[in-house]
Amino acid sequence: MPAALVYLACFPAWSQSALMKQAQGLFKPLPDTPPSLPGNPATPAKVELGKMLYFDPRLSESHAISCNSCHIVGMGGVDLQETSLGHRWQHGGRNAPTVYNAVFDVAQFWDGRAKDLEQQAGGPLVNPIEMDTTETHVVEQLKGIPGYASYFAKAFPGTRDAVTFDNVRKAIAVFEATLITPDAPFDRYLKGDERALDADQKAGLALFIGKGCAACHNGINVGGGTYAPFGVVERPGADVLPPGDKGRFAVTKTASDEYVFRVPSLRNVALTPPYFHSGKVWSLQQAVGVMGSSQLGAQLTGDEVEKIVRFLGALSGKQPAVTLPILPPSGAETPRPRP
Repeated sequence: MPAALVYLACFPAWSQSALMKQAQGLFKPLPDTPPSLPGNPATPAKVELGKMLYFDPRLSESHAISCNSCHIVGMGGVDLQETSLGHRWQHGGRNAPTVYNAVFDVAQFWDGRAKDLEQQAGGPLVNPIEMDTTETHVVEQLKGIPGYASYFAKAFPGTRDAVTFDNVRKAIAVFEATLITPDAPFDRYLKGDERALDADQKAGLALFIGKGCAACHNGINVGGGTYAPFGVVERPGADVLPPGDKGRFAVTKTASDEYVFRVPSLRNVALTPPYFHSGKVWSLQQAVGVMGSSQLGAQLTGDEVEKIVRFLGALSGKQPAVTLPILPPSGAETPRPRP
């Protein structure tokens, strides 16, 4: 009998049907189509405009950084950097979370300071370390690029002046909401396909639930739905948990929120190193070990870690296939970059 089946056999409660039933109660499969955003209905014209803005580096002060610079479509929605490179070669303070499936998270950013994708979309634009522009200059920039006016008019019909900062955020958010990754092996398993996971992945799922990982990493996004302190049982080292970054405390100013962060989604986690808000851990095996000791007080064996990692690999779904947009060219009156 394969080792993974032997492992499952050691836990009578985790029969094949019981494991699936337990998983179906804790998790939900991703939908095949993007969800709608409250108060911001998607239309083909709005999605197309949002895609153009997402890829347009001219929204940054230097004309060198776009949304895609840090959340790269085709690379798991991340930049595979410890911390992202921004304006004038500055580095941000936290690892860039994936944009994939972010629409299903309870809030945006590691500290949850943006309530949704629309609010999040405007943050990097005006952040002096990231794109270093202003709301006013974004509008000036777009109005100075011949061709954008017609795209805004189609995306926001019936408005007198469609080129506004709010509409920039709305369009980008609608596009980002399309970046979902359905049909992962785990999704198929949750829909009743027993063969979608192999024996090692099922053993990893049993461990993931049994050890307590699913207490925070649950729901449709296998995380992303709540906040938790990093270091429930013991705090990891200062390299993984920098003492100067107190997480959600910076937003709420509540003492109990010190070192509290939004629980990350584990969807596509095998594709998105490095890990944690500090971006200091490059190995998924190490990340699982850190979470076991810091959050659960469990010293996982090497075999347990490997099985959990095998299960996490089953969370990688179909990656979005995005055709690069042809952006309106700059003209003689287009505002120039400011290095």
